[in-house]
Order: sequence, then C-alpha cells, then structure tokens
Amino acid sequence: MTYKVKLAEAVYQDIRLLDKKTISIIKKNLRKLEYNPYPGRGIGNKEKLPIGGRERYRMHIGHTWTVFYSILEDKKEIRISEILHIDDAHKRYGF
Repeated sequence: MTYKVKLAEAVYQDIRLLDKKTISIIKKNLRKLEYNPYPGRGIGNKEKLPIGGRERYRMHIGHTWTVFYSILEDKKEIRISEILHIDDAHKRYGF
C-alpha cells in the first residue's frame, strides 16, 4: 500500500528557494516515504521521535537535510511539517 506525501505550505515555499539539484535530491528521497514511511523498513535513515507527545518521525537526506513528518495511517498520508538543514535540526531539537 502506498502513502500520499503532502507538504505543509511553509515547507513548499522554503523548498522553492533551493537550487534545482537540491530540490531534485529532496523530491527523490520524499518519494521513498510513499512506500516505507516507518523506521526499520525500506530505504532511508528514519527514526521515531519524542516531540511534543505526538508521533513524529524524521528522515535524514544525506548528511545535509532532515525531514520531519507524521504518518496518518487511516488516510494513508505522510505530512511533511519541516525540512531543515541538519545543523538547524540538531540545534532546534537536540538530536
């Protein structure tokens, strides 16, 4: 079963400001979530996170970007809430 990946409007606006190569790399990696959004399955460095009492996940894209997302199993959706440079992600969340 595949999932639909949806980006928050702010994420979409931020991505548009990046160079074409970076956008391509991010899109390619977000597509991986369509088939395997959970940690321990499929491709990608994914982890479940203890943020704000909700089930949130993160996926590293190389050593440069971190994607934060939620899985809505009943709707088969992946909601991307943030895409941060890995250094900014570590500063903000401490991991």
